[in-house]
Amino acid sequence: MNWKKVTKSIINVVCIISIICILIVCMLNEYVISSTKKQFFKEDQIYEQIDCILVLGAGVKEGKPTPMLKDRLDKAIELYQKGYADKIIMSGDHGREDYDEVNVMKKYAIEKGVPSSAIFMDHAGFSTYDSIYRAKEIFEVKKMFVVTQEYHLYRALFIAKFLELDAIGVPTQYKPNKCQSYRDFRELLARNKDLLKSLTKPPSTYLGKTIPVTGDGNITND
Repeated sequence: MNWKKVTKSIINVVCIISIICILIVCMLNEYVISSTKKQFFKEDQIYEQIDCILVLGAGVKEGKPTPMLKDRLDKAIELYQKGYADKIIMSGDHGREDYDEVNVMKKYAIEKGVPSSAIFMDHAGFSTYDSIYRAKEIFEVKKMFVVTQEYHLYRALFIAKFLELDAIGVPTQYKPNKCQSYRDFRELLARNKDLLKSLTKPPSTYLGKTIPVTGDGNITND
């Protein structure tokens, strides 16, 4: 047996498979982006019967929102103050006592003038998929604004569409930094992962009793 030829053949096969996988990932990524562009917020459009504004968590540090999360919160507060919706859901990670995104998010909005009763906290928004899924199943949302950075918004809107939620994406103002290339690569993979999840629709990590967003947000206080 000619081991050199065998080795070369194996390498060729591996290269071909790798190229095919990369092409599939890129094509699915483009599909997620192109299929959600029309769902972006337009200033000149009238939006009716919006149940809430969903803010996706993006990390806190020393009891304060990160710059990325602050951008999301500021945009959500702006939408609330302009009367686009009268309820806000702060969805983030509160899976342990020493890390709490949602209370920081709510505190920030209250300090900006949003009443506590208008702010719901989703303590189990551990991922984009969880946040969208729970908005529908726990908070009984039918139509909402989703607030996050543009690169992240395509995936959130795609998930909402497949979960049969009427979602309008509102991109935030954000200046990319030196970490953006890493975020873009990570997001490319995440879009493919969540595309598969959106098709299979597995339950969120945690569920529980329903908390209609039409009620008082203080019921979610801890």
